[in-house]
Amino acid sequence: MTVNGELALPRRGVLALALGSTALVAAACAPGGSGGSAPAPTNSEPVSTDAASLGEVTLTVWDQNTDTGINDAQTELNAQFMAAYPNITINRVSRSFADLKTTLKLALSGDDAPDVVQANQGYPDMGAFVEAGLLLPVDDWAEAYGWTERYPEDLLSLNTFSADGKTWREGNLYGVSQTGEIVGLYYDKQQLSQAGLSAPVTFQDFEAALPVLQAAGLQPMQYGDADKSPGIHLFGATLSAIAGEEKAGDLVSGKGGAWTDPAPLEAATKLSQWAAQRYLPEGHNGVSKAQAVTNFSQGQGAFLFQGTWQQAILQQAMGDRVGFVALSGVDDKPETLGGVGLAWAITSKTANANAAAAYIEFITNAAASQVLVDTGNLPVVLPEGYTAPEGTLAGDIVGQWREVSTGGGLVPYLDYATPTFYDTLTAGVQQLTGGQFTPEQFTESLQEDYADFLETR
Repeated sequence: MTVNGELALPRRGVLALALGSTALVAAACAPGGSGGSAPAPTNSEPVSTDAASLGEVTLTVWDQNTDTGINDAQTELNAQFMAAYPNITINRVSRSFADLKTTLKLALSGDDAPDVVQANQGYPDMGAFVEAGLLLPVDDWAEAYGWTERYPEDLLSLNTFSADGKTWREGNLYGVSQTGEIVGLYYDKQQLSQAGLSAPVTFQDFEAALPVLQAAGLQPMQYGDADKSPGIHLFGATLSAIAGEEKAGDLVSGKGGAWTDPAPLEAATKLSQWAAQRYLPEGHNGVSKAQAVTNFSQGQGAFLFQGTWQQAILQQAMGDRVGFVALSGVDDKPETLGGVGLAWAITSKTANANAAAAYIEFITNAAASQVLVDTGNLPVVLPEGYTAPEGTLAGDIVGQWREVSTGGGLVPYLDYATPTFYDTLTAGVQQLTGGQFTPEQFTESLQEDYADFLETR
């Protein structure tokens, strides 16, 4: 996201450029393969794309689109869908990502399960749901609606699992995603100027700026980890720059390396030092993600590691004062966490699978992409001919998305690594920055979780 400029990306194949040029995970297979030994749940009704003929239907939809911008988009898309199909009513249940993590599996297992949900990719969530038979494969609807034409194969593979939930990126397709996203560094142009600094481009630029900002009486970084997921983003973006996308991606996928290797240990040491030197705000583990974003927008921090999903909030609050960059790392190119938003999936207990598929199609199609852009979001597949205004936050984000995706700098989210890695990693980052873990203890805890999973996979 360092490049300010217009987007010249094609409507199709955006993420394929990124994932196709990396060695992040095991080679992906086309959706619909056999994958594993356990039979997948199947749709009991013939596939139909004629949503208007389905009779009176109420769809219960669980999403985590709570942030400004994406919430605006989802509200608008739901209203448009119900106007287009008056026979289908959307009962929306919107929860934070943290709440969804803790409640969704129980909801899917219950007698009153939702029809459509946003499922996080990787082993902790989607893999566990597939293994338990809680999601329907959507391959038939993917063919009927042309999802396999709209999205590149590598992108679809992120939402693909073997039928037993044991192998990620092989087997059946279990959903499609609405947004593209990367984690990067938001920066306050006024505060950098006050300290005599320019916008960083490399990780080294960023690190060198921290003591200068502090000496100027400014809070170098804003950060709040009460919600846990920000810890993944801070550590993951740091690791990506230090290790490079290939080594970091190999760790996530189980292809090689160990979490006790020099690069993860160095990244952990950085976080520990930033906390000790007060580059991170005091009491950060008790500050919510939303409050940290607000604090940053109000000038209480020159830098903020966060995802592109914060674009609408910060653009509205800060205007031209805010910029965004994906820092160049060891490979002299932007390298950072990213991928696609949570997959829109159909639950195995739904009695309205065709209506559910029609809804997913409606909120991810070309018209939906324009709604996403208009509300300050980054769709996976951008509207045809779309260009981002140069010199704006939107221009930064679209330009950096292009840099990361075409340059092979995209690292999958670290919590995809094992079924229990989200809990191990998020708790560990809190203990690391809170001073309860040394960097060595932190990386050893990650490796223990990782090794246990690889032994049983």
